[in-house]
Amino acid sequence: MTVGHLRIEGTLAIIGGGRMGEAIAGGLIASGAFAPESIIVAEPVAERRTELSAAHGVRCVADAARAAYDADIVLLAVKPQVIDEVATSVANDLGDALVVSIAAGISCGRLESHLPAGTAVVRVMPNTPALVREGMSVISGGSEATPEQVDLVRELFSALGKTIVLDERHQDAATAISGSGPAYVALVVDSLARAGVRHGLSRQVAENLALQTVAGTAALIDRTGQHPEQVIDGVASPGGTTIAAIEALEAGGLRSAFAAAVAAAVARAKELGT
Repeated sequence: MTVGHLRIEGTLAIIGGGRMGEAIAGGLIASGAFAPESIIVAEPVAERRTELSAAHGVRCVADAARAAYDADIVLLAVKPQVIDEVATSVANDLGDALVVSIAAGISCGRLESHLPAGTAVVRVMPNTPALVREGMSVISGGSEATPEQVDLVRELFSALGKTIVLDERHQDAATAISGSGPAYVALVVDSLARAGVRHGLSRQVAENLALQTVAGTAALIDRTGQHPEQVIDGVASPGGTTIAAIEALEAGGLRSAFAAAVAAAVARAKELGT
C-alpha cells in the first residue's frame, strides 16, 4: 500500500458525515488513496447524505453497522460523547477491520473495551485545517495495532496535511495544542484585525494583514527552521515599535494565558476520556 500514487484495495467506512468526516473522505479521494465508490459514509441525516454523495461520489447509508459491515477500515468520526454507543453499535459487524478514531480524549483502551477481542485500534487527533489539506494529525496505536497499521493510518492522514506518530500518553497534550489550536490562532487573527479597525483600517484590510502575517510567519519558521525567539529578535529592533508591542503583550500575560489555555484543554480531554 502506498498513498498518493497507488490506490488502496479495500473499503473505508466513515461513521459520521460531519465536517471532519467529509474532509477525510475528500482528502483521501483527492490523493488517490481511495476511489469514491470504495468509501461508504454512515450519516443519519438524509439531507446530509445527499450532499455528501453529490459532492464526492461516495456511498451513504443511515446505519453505522451497515456501513461497517465488510469494511477494511472503519473510521469513527463522531463526537466523544457518543463514541461508546457508536463503537458498540458496530462491534458485531467489524470482522477483522482496522478501527480508527478521531474522537478527542477517547483512549484506544476505552474503544477496545467495546469491540471484539483483538480488534486493532488507532487513535488520531486531526484538526480543522485538514478541510483545506493543511492539517496536523497526531497518531497513536492501541495495544493490538501493529506498526504497519499505524503507518498505514499515518500515510492516509498525510493526504490531509502533516502527521506525527506519538505514544498515546501524549495525545491529550497534542490535542490541546494542534487539535484546539486553530481556535487560538483564529482568536489571534480576529484580535489583531479588531485592533486594526480601532486604529482606522477597514475590517477587510485589517483581517487580510493579520491573516497573511500569521500564515507567513508560520511558513518562515517551518521552512527556515528558525526558533520562534529568533523570529521575534529579527523583528524587534531596540527602541522600535515591535519591542514596545512585545512588552505590552508580556505585561498583559500573553504567555501565561496560552499556558492556562493549554492546561484547560488537557484537563477537559482527560475528563472526556473518563
